[in-house]
Amino acid sequence: MKMKKIIKKFVPAFLLSWYHFLLAFLGAFFYGFPSKKIKVIGVAGTDGKSTVVSLITKILEKAGYKVASISSIRFKIGAKEWQNTLKMTMPGRLKIQKFLREAVKAKCQYAVLEVTDEGIKQYRHRYIDFQVAVLTNITPEHIEAHGSFEKMRQMNGKLFQVTKNCHIINLEDENAEYFLQFPAKEKYTYGLNKGDINTKNTQFKLHLIGDFNKYNALAAICVGLSQKIDLKTCQQALEEVKVIPGRMEVVIKEPFVVIVDYAHTVNALKSVYQTIQDSKLKTKDSKMICVFGSCGGGRDKWKRPELGKIAAQYCDKIILTNEDPYDEDPNQILSQIKSGILNLKYQMSNVFEILDRKKAIKKALQLAEPGDIVIITGKGAEPWMCVEGGRKIPWDERKIVHQEFKKIQKNAKDARPSLA
Repeated sequence: MKMKKIIKKFVPAFLLSWYHFLLAFLGAFFYGFPSKKIKVIGVAGTDGKSTVVSLITKILEKAGYKVASISSIRFKIGAKEWQNTLKMTMPGRLKIQKFLREAVKAKCQYAVLEVTDEGIKQYRHRYIDFQVAVLTNITPEHIEAHGSFEKMRQMNGKLFQVTKNCHIINLEDENAEYFLQFPAKEKYTYGLNKGDINTKNTQFKLHLIGDFNKYNALAAICVGLSQKIDLKTCQQALEEVKVIPGRMEVVIKEPFVVIVDYAHTVNALKSVYQTIQDSKLKTKDSKMICVFGSCGGGRDKWKRPELGKIAAQYCDKIILTNEDPYDEDPNQILSQIKSGILNLKYQMSNVFEILDRKKAIKKALQLAEPGDIVIITGKGAEPWMCVEGGRKIPWDERKIVHQEFKKIQKNAKDARPSLA
């Protein structure tokens, strides 16, 4: 980790750029340009990429194809699945080309890849022959890394520049026109209120809650249609999906609800809270208790007060905690989030700062009463907590919730007076 920082500090940007480009070519060359032997679908955007990758994979499999896929959640080649423990949504150039070769060797017809703007910046998308490019949405994220929102948008646009066959675009995203300018043989647009795809005659009973998951489903349906898969098959596939790991995942149902979600952007956090607010889970008397932080490492400091504001607008109690602080001062991160809460004159007695994330989760469970909703965001199904000195601590948010909940139940049982 330290060596990477030294290299970035002293090596000129143009040399780093050439290094990344050359590595992309060497990776593809070494593994025999595998993407020429398989149909590759790339999913780009700020939010929803992992879910869309999972839904596309499900539709293609339902249609009888053998599929490989990469997301921030997992790697998959046919029936073989394993967790993505890289702490990297889009693997490096050598890893991704090796994966594609393995997919070809396994006789997969499709590979579905989550494509990040940071990955594009490092040419991880180059020398991959994408047949389909999908856009979920574009909202401010990784601004410091790119220099501006416009540059970040341009970086995502490069996937559409190199994909000449088929583009699938969220027409209700305010940046849709920018992506529609890139030429392609076929274009599909989607949205809840406008777009090319009409599903009114086919009723979809999604188990994934929230309007954002309706958009994710529509993106996947468009991919299915672009590959000549009928709506009925898409419907059957999507209705079989009960949950996406770490994405609006209900891990406890009684006596209160606990939800774990990956949301770590301003747009995603607001969407999650709004979804819960509008859902059947929320009653007139139930309180919302949130647990979250913000990633360190100097990333997107601008959004920290905004995250605080959103939490203050929706949640009755707020617990601020660690979320991959890396080498940044965790207390400083929490202070910046808290500044957004203070600006709204929120009742600060309902705000708790607990750096130890496990203890923060325990506190939320202790505060929760029957009917309440605890929403823990930022980690989802990630397997690591990244702290100072490049250390990675094994982490499983959902498992920790269950462990702490059982402890609280046991302590409550032990504390009951004996009738003997």
